[in-house]
Amino acid sequence: MGIKLISNNITPSINKIVKDLQDLPRDAFNFWQQTTPKQSGNARNKTKLQGQTIRADYPYAQVLDKGSSKQAPQGMSKPTERFIKNEIKKRLRK
Repeated sequence: MGIKLISNNITPSINKIVKDLQDLPRDAFNFWQQTTPKQSGNARNKTKLQGQTIRADYPYAQVLDKGSSKQAPQGMSKPTERFIKNEIKKRLRK
């Protein structure tokens, strides 16, 4: 019985998926910032992307995210979650 070589078709597929999704945190952050109400600009300026985490570092972040603003009646989290889900579907269909 000889040695049977098996080709690796999984690694290239995984590498493609990782490449397609690597910009998603930055894109989600940009979407979040666009969704954030802008009155004085403080909320947008105080929101940062740290690694893959969006940090809204201002005292009224939770109030805005609950939809207290006419500019963002759904807050920022729910629309951003929908954006991320749609982007994943779109990017993985390629």
